[in-house]
This record gives sequence, C-alpha cells and structure tokens, in this order.
Amino acid sequence: MTKEKIYLSSPHLGGNEIKYVQEAFDTNWIAPLGPNVNGFEEELAAYSKTAHCAALSSGTAALHLALILLGIEQDDEVLCSTFTFSATVNAIAYQKAIPIFVDSEKETWNICPKTLEEAICARIENGTKPKALVLVHLYGMPSKMEEIMQVCDKYSIPIIEDSAEALGATYKGQKMGTFGKLGVFSFNGNKIITTSGGGALISEDQGLIDKSRFLATQARDAAPHYQHSQIGYNYRMSNIVAGIGRGQLEVLDNHIALRRANNEWYKSIFQKFEYIEVFTEPSSDYFSNHWLTCILVHSNKKNIVGETIRLALEDENIECRPLWKPMHQQPVFSHHPFYSNGTSDGLFEIGLCMPSGSNLSDNQRYRIKSALLKVLRN
Repeated sequence: MTKEKIYLSSPHLGGNEIKYVQEAFDTNWIAPLGPNVNGFEEELAAYSKTAHCAALSSGTAALHLALILLGIEQDDEVLCSTFTFSATVNAIAYQKAIPIFVDSEKETWNICPKTLEEAICARIENGTKPKALVLVHLYGMPSKMEEIMQVCDKYSIPIIEDSAEALGATYKGQKMGTFGKLGVFSFNGNKIITTSGGGALISEDQGLIDKSRFLATQARDAAPHYQHSQIGYNYRMSNIVAGIGRGQLEVLDNHIALRRANNEWYKSIFQKFEYIEVFTEPSSDYFSNHWLTCILVHSNKKNIVGETIRLALEDENIECRPLWKPMHQQPVFSHHPFYSNGTSDGLFEIGLCMPSGSNLSDNQRYRIKSALLKVLRN
C-alpha cells in the first residue's frame, strides 16, 4: 500500500477561515471586493507595520503592478536576484523590460551588495542605468538590507521587495516588505499562510496603492458609463478569498513559530553529519520565518549528494526538491546579462528544500527522520 504523501509545504488552516467565508456567503458579498477585502488589507498593513495595502489575485500580479507603478517600460533595465522563482522575472518580462541578473552572497543566499554595485556600475558604463531593483528574500531569509539600501540610495534606484516567501520575517526588527518603495507578498497554497491563491502590494505611499487598486480593477475611469483611458488588469482579490486570508492572519505568528521549530528539528537530525549544513540566520539581526528549511550537502567520504537524499525520500513518498534553479540558467532567460560571483550556481548544485509545513504531524516527522537516517547512515 502506498504511504500517505508528505508534501514540502501544504496549506494549514487555523479554523476561523470558514467564519469569514460564511459571512461573505450570508451577506452575498461573492463578487470581487467587499468587507473581507477591506478588512484583510487593513489587518495585513497593521501586521506589516506599513501604511497602505492592496489585496490582489497573486504575488505575480503584485510584482507586475509594482513595476508599472515605477514606470518600467519596454527595454528598461531592471536589476533582479538570479536566485529566485521564475514569477519574479516573469513580471519584468510582462513589461518587455530587460532583467539584469545579480548573484547571491553566501550568508543569506540573497543578492550580494558588492556584486549589485558592480552590476550597476557596469550598466551605467554601458549607457543604460537600471530603473529599479527587484529584491528577493529567499526561503524567508532577510537580505542584507542595510548594505543593499546604501548601494541603491547611492545610485537612486528604487527597490521592489519580493517578500513572497518572507511574510513575518524581520531585519533588525523591521518587517520585510517595508524597506523598499513597494513590497510584495504571495498567498499561494504553499506559502506560510494561504488564501488558496492571492497576493498583496504594500507601501507607505498612498498614491501608489490607490493607483494599484485602480489598475487592478480594469482601470475604469470615474464616469457613469464604462470608460477607460489606459490599460487595466483583472488583478483584485475576491471577497471570499480575502476571508480565508483574514482567518490565516490570526494564526500567522503560530505558523512562523512552527516553521522555525522545524528548522531547529532538522538541525538536531543533521548535527552528527558534518557534511550537512542547515540554512539559518547569520546573526541576531536576521529573523527568518523559515518558510522552507534548506540544507547543503557538502562533499563527503560516503559520496552522498543531494540527489541521493532526494531520491531516498521520494521512495518513501516524501516530497523534497532542489533549491531554485537560478534564473540565468533558465532557457527562457539565459540570454540576459548576468553578474556572477559563483554563489548561486554552487548552492543550486548541492542544496535541497526539506518538508517544512507548519502542520507536520509527529508521525510524519518520524517518517522523515527515519528516511534521512537510513540513507545517511548507509
């Protein structure tokens, strides 16, 4: 009999989601917008300690609108973390802009401030100053924000924070998504909280958020008839989905605590295997939500590599996957400029994402640990 599958990161409901969803049905607020959307925006802004929030259909939609709001157009150059999921770069492609990929540093796996400045200087020397930076906080780990902001401020380059994986994480006590001109969250089914599908855009600039809502509702002008003076998008979150989000926000801090506990649990498993490194914060300045716990499998006498572990877990119906394949290696983006220091390529070669759901049961942990020890000890 096939064993029950253990997923990398499955949805974890708190119980009150149904209350908000039922209210939407009871009051006939089924269409996009409504009390749950308003409430979710207010509550998410309060949690993030930012002024304004727009609830949207996906994190990708939020990224796309952020680029539009910053005036990114065809052939503009946009700096971007290479070590990320493709949605980050797809949004740049939607604007027919040119992604300029920048490599990572080894402590947080996020964009390297030194390589970032090298890329900016090289593009300026080439006669094309980048118009923005899309910065990713990978696997919930905050980037080196102080150094990155110093570089971007020096060259007057606005930052869009792709915090799709980093809701609730902090750098020096400040929530991720609030450092840049605009911040982006995702509530996809595998994220730390979910609305089944959805995203959000946050900013201190009310004008930007107001405009994002206008663009996200088909850019309808203020007129009694349907009139449109610019291209709009169907990017708003529905009132039902927002109800799920309101319930999920109530358990967000608990989900973060459980994911951080997973990280500590994996450390206890791997502590006897010196060739396994568990990804964790470089100092107390960083507070990761540990959306996914990741490991690096270094060279060892047993000739165990990441794929050895992945396949062993797969045999037990346990999901495990390699780290994100860097965007400069992706066929669709490989022709774009890339400023390398070798870090992301090296991490991709030896890294794995471990099952990290906040809803892992004791039995599931037992199965994961047993499968890991079996392959590592053999």
